[in-house]
Amino acid sequence: MIDNAAAAMDLLDQLQAALPLPARLTPEVRAALASKNAGAPVPLNGAIVALHYMGDEGGIVCRLDLGAAMQNEAFVSITHLRFDRRLPLARKIAAYQKHRVKHLRRQAP
Repeated sequence: MIDNAAAAMDLLDQLQAALPLPARLTPEVRAALASKNAGAPVPLNGAIVALHYMGDEGGIVCRLDLGAAMQNEAFVSITHLRFDRRLPLARKIAAYQKHRVKHLRRQAP
């Protein structure tokens, strides 16, 4: 079991109430988006406009608004985003990310 389902759903509810949320894309996400949207500049930041819980294996997935220049919608795991520490939910998000990454690493062969 990767996620504590009750804690994940509680965080999801709090995040839903705070939408839209600003987020910074990691270099890996930016590279993946650049390969899918040839020629379009990939911004450093985006806004989370929707959230979904994809179960224990998928975790919390965010739909990002990256501006009009991007051709495709971006759906990214919350573990691949970074948040301003001054956001009210930043500590809870960081705790979820740390817990999830730790448990994913334990499962890796």
